[in-house]
Amino acid sequence: MKHQILVTGAAGRLGAVGRTVVEILRQRDLPVRALVRREDERADALRRIGAEIVVGDLTRAADVARALEGCQRMFFSMSVSAPYLEATVTAAAVARERGDLDVFVNISQMTVSQMSLTEMTDSPQQRQHWLGEQVLNWSGLPVVHVRATVFLQNFFFSAWAAESIGRDSTIRLPFGAGRTSPIDAEDVAQVIAAILASPGGHIGKVYELTGPRSQDMSAHAAEYSDALGRTITYVDVPLEHWRDEELHRRDLPHHVLEHLLTMARLHAANRYDRLTDDVRTITGRPATSTRNFVARHANLFASSPNNV
Repeated sequence: MKHQILVTGAAGRLGAVGRTVVEILRQRDLPVRALVRREDERADALRRIGAEIVVGDLTRAADVARALEGCQRMFFSMSVSAPYLEATVTAAAVARERGDLDVFVNISQMTVSQMSLTEMTDSPQQRQHWLGEQVLNWSGLPVVHVRATVFLQNFFFSAWAAESIGRDSTIRLPFGAGRTSPIDAEDVAQVIAAILASPGGHIGKVYELTGPRSQDMSAHAAEYSDALGRTITYVDVPLEHWRDEELHRRDLPHHVLEHLLTMARLHAANRYDRLTDDVRTITGRPATSTRNFVARHANLFASSPNNV
């Protein structure tokens, strides 16, 4: 039997987990409804692959109820933003009132694994993820939490790394000697799609997703070098300098800026030194390495014409 699946955050940009989940499910010929914030070219692209499009706001219960009508399975995702917790509670309230979901898959952050009532972080987003998980656990819904570590598509490893690699073949971050295991967002999407396609045995579980190796940034830079065929060097930048000279010039919303600054601090404190095999457990294949990710996106990291 085919079950209608609701995917929220389906038009997201960074990592694009929701969009990739839709693509994977449609490749399996499963019926998907995609909730998007607005009609644009991203919604059109989802429509072209056979997804039903619903435009709505995750903080408005009426919109969520309309999107969830007729669906038996749900993937909840929302980009880093101030109303994240409001959206999570709204989705949980609507789903609980429906009372007939097979599964509610929630994507969270692996940092939540280290958080408790007395141990939090300075990131408002990470605190909201922790609170969101509490609400979902209290809701009585058939929840599966998928906690992913930092994405390889994150600014740190993709867009901002590409800028400095193109400029002078360096990766400049304030991570010190901290070890990290970034994950390809496509691997995360594959795990989520597998759970949505066959939720039996997953209800109540927490899956923690990392890349295949936890290593310091010099070792990651060596993987960039191997993939690109030229030497890439990691430069450890003092946190204050990076914050003032790099982060602040990005003109990011305060909520996002504080989140990224906290992630940088946690990396330097070695709080991202974690490793699991959950990607292989769910999908049957290992997580994508930094080298393979960079090789697949080599055009992003090409040298600037002025620096060749």
